[in-house]
Amino acid sequence: MSKPLFQDDAYLTEAPGRVLAHTDQGGVVLDQSLFYATGGGQPGDRGQLTWGGGQMEVATTVKGEGGAIILVPSEGQVLPPVGADVVQNLDWDLRLRHMRMHSALHLLSVVIPLPVTGGQIGAEKSRLDFAMEHPLEDKQAVEDALNDLIARDLEVTMRWISDAELEANPGLVKTMSVQPPKGAGQVRLVRIGTEGEQVDLQPCGGTHVVRTTEIGRVRLGKVEKKGRMNRRVALHLED
Repeated sequence: MSKPLFQDDAYLTEAPGRVLAHTDQGGVVLDQSLFYATGGGQPGDRGQLTWGGGQMEVATTVKGEGGAIILVPSEGQVLPPVGADVVQNLDWDLRLRHMRMHSALHLLSVVIPLPVTGGQIGAEKSRLDFAMEHPLEDKQAVEDALNDLIARDLEVTMRWISDAELEANPGLVKTMSVQPPKGAGQVRLVRIGTEGEQVDLQPCGGTHVVRTTEIGRVRLGKVEKKGRMNRRVALHLED
């Protein structure tokens, strides 16, 4: 089990760690991970490990069995030995773009209030798929509404609820294709806005900005038909 440091502080860019194991595929498992593991449509983090006399470039991060977070090295890298104390350094520019994109996609699901059938986060382009039979009537109006929400400087906060609470509130789950992880006893909720003036609330294990103005202006890209009842809406950061 790797402690996911990013869940408590998505802005942490450096942290210590101890090597617990090497995987059969050549990955590294630490006791605690600064790096987000691929999941929920969000790519794994990149960065670097350093230790006495060595360093390893982290090409991506994936999930393993039993809650392990596996750091995948770039080709030809030397792994830190099991038991070694290391320093983790995050590729912050990439993480921040993923955070901005992820929070923006949550708001996109607010301005297009339809069931979400899929999604993918990228540094340059992201997208949500919606159960949408008819095309958007006014794409510019949707983009304007999204940027207006971002400009309200809404706070983004996290809290935990039990699996039982989630079962009792199925309406919290917007994404039809990816269900929130259950079985650990608790599920993480991401709220945009205050409890008294809530804009969005949904289960999510990903990383987010703490205020919506950090997202910056966004632009809607192509809206593509992906089946009779499905449309894909692309999203771009303006800077």
